[in-house]
Amino acid sequence: MGEPICRNMLTKSGAPFTVHDLNPDPVARLAAKGARAAVSIAEVAAAADTIFLSLPGGPQVEAVIAGPGGLLERGRAGQTVVDTSTAPVGLTRDLAAKLAEKGIRFADAPVARTRQAAEDGTLSIMVGADEALFAEIAPMLRHAASDVTLCGAVGCGQVVKILNNMVLFETVVALSEALALGEAAGVERRHLFETLSKGSADSFALRNHGLKAMIPDLFPTGAFPTDYALKDVSYALDLARETGFEVPGAALAEARMKAAQAAGHGKAYFPVLARVIGRKDGA
Repeated sequence: MGEPICRNMLTKSGAPFTVHDLNPDPVARLAAKGARAAVSIAEVAAAADTIFLSLPGGPQVEAVIAGPGGLLERGRAGQTVVDTSTAPVGLTRDLAAKLAEKGIRFADAPVARTRQAAEDGTLSIMVGADEALFAEIAPMLRHAASDVTLCGAVGCGQVVKILNNMVLFETVVALSEALALGEAAGVERRHLFETLSKGSADSFALRNHGLKAMIPDLFPTGAFPTDYALKDVSYALDLARETGFEVPGAALAEARMKAAQAAGHGKAYFPVLARVIGRKDGA
């Protein structure tokens, strides 16, 4: 997601961008659009007043900010860090506090919707920040998104994104069960989902994950994989434990994803969990 987000910001804003990634290919493509390629986090920190992160998850965010040579070490007072990754709420707030001690402002700004939305610049971005910082960063975020929403103080963007994904995952589990039951009872799979889309069971998940992936049984790599979805649902379960709630729907989604992962589908688009819905007799 990071490459199209960066490309939209770069080409639409006209601002100078310095980019870095462990994979040289997206860096080369962004450099061809006018960005300056950096060889290290330190080089980005030296060049930028506002630093946007787009990383796989909490461990990578923590390493880039608090690890050796990271932004806590290389950053300077007056800078702003905007994290578009999905990361645990507690970690996000802890890193924000550590950056604040150095005079570096922080906003969490995780993104939702599909990779195509990232390409088109029509993501939904959920921001955790104070109102003044939000007003500063929102214009740049709007180059990558059609919806940019202030959800509350630091960490609240992550709360909303994690719950967004939790609801999505639980909906995909429900769709997978409906698909298995409908087919077993003699209803053609596409007819089932197209008819559900005309009634109160309609949803974004049905029209996108259901009709575009589950019906044709196509779960490519390079889309949002089971491994990443499992990470995100674990963040929802962590949040539930921290707040003292039980969330059995999220626990079921996690179990289905673990079954898909164990079946060798960790890199496949996460609605592949539909393949591990089994009969009571284990068939």
